[in-house]
Amino acid sequence: MVNEAVIDPAGGEDSVNTGRRRFLTATTAVVGAVGAGFAAVPFIKSWNPSARALLAGAPVTVDISALQEGQRLVVEWRGQPIWIVKRSEAILEALPTLDDQLRDPDSENTDQQPEYVREASPELRSIRPEISVLVGLCTHLGCSPEMVAEIRPEPFDPNWKGGYFCPCHKSKFDMAGRVYKGVPAPINLAVPPHHYADDNTIVIGVDPSQSNNTGAA
Repeated sequence: MVNEAVIDPAGGEDSVNTGRRRFLTATTAVVGAVGAGFAAVPFIKSWNPSARALLAGAPVTVDISALQEGQRLVVEWRGQPIWIVKRSEAILEALPTLDDQLRDPDSENTDQQPEYVREASPELRSIRPEISVLVGLCTHLGCSPEMVAEIRPEPFDPNWKGGYFCPCHKSKFDMAGRVYKGVPAPINLAVPPHHYADDNTIVIGVDPSQSNNTGAA
C-alpha cells in the first residue's frame, strides 16, 4: 500500500491536545525542522499490513529513500507511533556532550532498546548513526512529545542541543531518545526491534537475526 505524506502542524497548544487524534488519522507523516517551522517530504512510500495485522504486531516495511536530514517519518506499529529521523552531523556531534545531563546516558536499561542497538552505540541508540528509530511515546504517561530538532536556546532549556520535549509535563529527551535528569519521565524512549532490508528500507518489528526467517525483508 502506498500512503501520501501528511504535514504535521508545527507546535502550539492545539497540537498538544490533538496530537493523538492526528496520529490516528495519518499512519504515515513526515516532519522536518526547517528554520522555525516544518516541511514535508513530497512523497513517501511504505508498505504496511492491514490495521488488524498492525495491532497484532505484524512487521512494517518503510521506504526511507526520500527522508532528508532533519526530517521525521512517522509510521504505526502495534498501535504506536514509530519515529524515523535522519539526524544531522551537528546533532551527532552534540549527543556525546550531554551525558552528564542525562538519567541513563549509556542506555543501561536493557528494556528500552534491543541489545544489538546498544552494542552499536549506547549514545546514538541506532544501528546506523544518522538514522534514529524510536517509539514516539513519552515514558511518563504516554503522551507524544514534540520534536524540537534545532540546536538553539528554547524557553524550556537555554542550552538546548536538539531533541524531544513533552509540553504536557515538561519531560525532555535528546535526539537519541535519552531522558534528561530532573524530569517526570523515568526512562529513555524505547527503540523498537528493527533491521535494514537494504540501504533505503527499514523493517519495524523484526530483529536482524530473524530477518531471514520472516519474509518481511
